[in-house]
Amino acid sequence: MADRGASALSLPEDWPAHPEPILALNRMGSFDWDLDAGLFHMDAQAFEVFDLLPEEYDGRPESLSVRVPQPEGARLDAVVSRAIKDGSETYGAYFRIRCRDGTSRWTHTQGCIRRDETGRPRRVIGIVRDATQELADSAARSLRAAQDEAFRQQTNVVQVVSAALAHARSVRDVIDVLKNTHGIRHLGAASLVMGLVEAGRIRLVAEGPAGSFVPGTRITRVDEPYPMSEVVSTLSPRFIESPEEFAENYPILWPHLTDLQITSAAYLPLIAQGRPIGAMGLLYSDRRGFSDEERAVLVALGSSIAQSLQRAMLYEQDKDLAQGLQQAMLPRTIPSVRGADVAVRYRSASLGRDIGGDWYDVIPLPGGRLGAVVGDVQGHDTHAAAVMGQLRIVLRAYAAEGHTPATVMARASVFLRELDTDRFATCLYAQADLSTGVVQFVRAGHIDPLVRRADGTCSRVAVEGGLPLGLSAEFGRLEYPVTTLELDPGHTLLLCTDGLVEQPGADLDDGMRALARRVADGPAEARPLADRLIELAEERGGDDDVAVLVLRRRASEAPRARGRLRQYVAPGDADALVHARHAIRTTVRAWGAKDRADEIELVADELMTNALLHTEGAAIVTLRALDGPGRRLRIEVEDSSSALPRRREAGESGVSGRGLLLVDRLTDVWGVEARGGGKAVWCEFVVPGGGG
Repeated sequence: MADRGASALSLPEDWPAHPEPILALNRMGSFDWDLDAGLFHMDAQAFEVFDLLPEEYDGRPESLSVRVPQPEGARLDAVVSRAIKDGSETYGAYFRIRCRDGTSRWTHTQGCIRRDETGRPRRVIGIVRDATQELADSAARSLRAAQDEAFRQQTNVVQVVSAALAHARSVRDVIDVLKNTHGIRHLGAASLVMGLVEAGRIRLVAEGPAGSFVPGTRITRVDEPYPMSEVVSTLSPRFIESPEEFAENYPILWPHLTDLQITSAAYLPLIAQGRPIGAMGLLYSDRRGFSDEERAVLVALGSSIAQSLQRAMLYEQDKDLAQGLQQAMLPRTIPSVRGADVAVRYRSASLGRDIGGDWYDVIPLPGGRLGAVVGDVQGHDTHAAAVMGQLRIVLRAYAAEGHTPATVMARASVFLRELDTDRFATCLYAQADLSTGVVQFVRAGHIDPLVRRADGTCSRVAVEGGLPLGLSAEFGRLEYPVTTLELDPGHTLLLCTDGLVEQPGADLDDGMRALARRVADGPAEARPLADRLIELAEERGGDDDVAVLVLRRRASEAPRARGRLRQYVAPGDADALVHARHAIRTTVRAWGAKDRADEIELVADELMTNALLHTEGAAIVTLRALDGPGRRLRIEVEDSSSALPRRREAGESGVSGRGLLLVDRLTDVWGVEARGGGKAVWCEFVVPGGGG
């Protein structure tokens, strides 16, 4: 009977009910079941019907299981639950009890369900009576009705278990369905064993309950004298109807089962597409023999389990194939980065071949710079993974050639369109110079990056974006604006795909804010932070891939700016130009590099003058002192023009064209970088060590 659970609620004043004495004269017992308190009161005649002594009963309905066998109790539970749920006022059912002497007795119960003013069931008042004689008088009719009911219940078992198996995605899921309370309990079995056929052997994959494992049966041959081996080799079920039959036919196995009090067993071959993939055994401790209907139900159950197992095996094979393909497309190793800690993580989708085209990459670039990229090809299949692999390699090649971030993205978009595929891709590409901390971003329909600062705060970086790769080439809109950020020592950059952020029905901005909070609350180091983010993705689940790239600029080892001077020079402002030259000369001497102060001032003046003469707008000059192997001073002059400077031969009597020749002669290294809507011309001077 159902366990309603005791509560602290007070019992009704009229509980227990006192039926008329005439019930006792008709050999009927009465009961009063308080559903709130979980107490089941019986009168003296009811104790006789259940063959119980009052001192053997504690008032709890579950305690009647000593007399009511588990299958009968489950069937009676179903009758009562159905009556309560469908609003019925009464119910009735026949069930068997196990008497003190071991014999069975048919019993009949009728109950009246009492509800409160809200319709909630509060009490069940009813009778129980010995129905053995009644059923004996109409044996054929009643027995047939009981058998039909039992058959319907057993058919229900197949439906319930099959419905649960429909959601199983792995062999472990199938085993869990059969081993939990909704499996073995509904099957009425005391123990379950299952094995899978592998290379002519049967490997045991499940046994229950704990302690029922038989030594030496973990792996057995198909020709060994065990019941599972027999059903696999014959493809026919084996029903063992008594302990004597078990002991006679399987003398090696039987001694290990005596402690389990096994009285019968059913061993079923698990056949899929005409071949055995395994076998299952159900062992019973409260029954002997199997009717034709019971055998048919068990055979049908075995067929359902076999189909679920095969589906789970194919699913696992597909998932292994898809994950292997995706892992082969991702970079096998990540290069070590001087001055930074980099961590990458990947989580595949949870549905078989339904994986996506998410990827990450870390690319060494000319001049000691670094490229970091995450992207996502549209779709969740092996085609998406294959396109991702090609796109990753092409984007890596374009970046390694030294192209600007905008050019890298535009060329990758053209390549994707020329692949003649219907897929597009989102992408976020960051080009970082860790010596200065300057990071340039381009975004193609992807989510924005996040930056965690040294103080633990974290925020979203608003990167102006263009169309996704493939679409921008399709519509002829290949312009990708560049956003520049300065990543200070101790700051952490996070690039990820939308699988870490998006949830069905949730706003993307809310997801980004939630992710920023998780990053702020997470570990400071790159690898623990990446691990934590993937753990959160696993806990949340979902059917989308997740790629994570974490880059943390080290404060201790990476070259760092020991000082920085920044000056703004407006066009036509001669005083600002003079002031900037004076500030640079004074700062360089203060930093202990007076031997090269004149050269640095001259080059800075040349670069500022060129920016003011050949562009429209102001010039911003930045002077940095960088630590690291060989101490350096770096000058950057930014302007709003995207036109690159060109070397020109100076005329015999003119001075125009000498600027870049002068820069090239006096500096140790120089170059040009795209910066947002303009560019920056930079150069570096190696100076003797000294205080900054």
